[in-house]
Amino acid sequence: MTVGAEYHGQQPPPEATPRAIRAALLPEEAGDFDREFRQAMAEATETLDLTGVLALLRRWQRVAWSSQDERAHRQMLRNAEQLALGSDIATEPWDVTKARLGL
Repeated sequence: MTVGAEYHGQQPPPEATPRAIRAALLPEEAGDFDREFRQAMAEATETLDLTGVLALLRRWQRVAWSSQDERAHRQMLRNAEQLALGSDIATEPWDVTKARLGL
């Protein structure tokens, strides 16, 4: 399977390492990652359990992957903010989205 086919034209996600994830994030998200990573590491130090760190890395890896398309990622963040405030956002049916993306 080719990378293009596997990821529908997107780059594969960054490695699930703190350094690779942080490098792929938008600048405005790096501080949140740093804060959460430090907290997860401190908890892991106390509990001797890396489960929380690994879950955090998986979650931020998805954020970093989404960030590869800066414009779309920022639009998604704006949409999420509007939805959280109770506002409506423009949507389209899933079959229209699939056709537009060639899926």
